[in-house]
Amino acid sequence: MSNLINSANWNQVKTKIKRKYNRLTDEELTFVPGQEDDFINRLMKAINKDRNYVEFMLSKMQSNKENNRL
Repeated sequence: MSNLINSANWNQVKTKIKRKYNRLTDEELTFVPGQEDDFINRLMKAINKDRNYVEFMLSKMQSNKENNRL
């Protein structure tokens, strides 16, 4: 498990992802605590990026949660 996603601020991160990739559905962005790897794999397929990019994006969005920049 990657342990990249903090459930406490998930809604803010989800909003940032939806702004960046507006074609994603709520179903594709459904996060279940304890199933990070499944979520990351689903997101990789949805945005057609590799795992390193997705993990970097998620960590960056969480570290700058007050900022609207991605």
